[in-house]
Amino acid sequence: MVKSVEGVYRNGKVELMEPIAGAEGSRVIVTWVRPANSVDLRERGIDESQAAGLRRRLAPFAEDWDRPEMTIYDELPPR
Repeated sequence: MVKSVEGVYRNGKVELMEPIAGAEGSRVIVTWVRPANSVDLRERGIDESQAAGLRRRLAPFAEDWDRPEMTIYDELPPR
């Protein structure tokens, strides 16, 4: 089985954003990803657990957002 799950490295451990059923003791491969621009959560009025909840709830839309043709929306002027 191959499954990708987002997580955060903190205090020497990787904290997963979602649980993986039946994965206890499994081997893993970790790929480090540095965000291009970090987000100041406090500036947006949320903490890390609230941000994780948002990521979980919005995950079903990620495939559509990441499609190449969606980059046209990156060029829209801010409101």
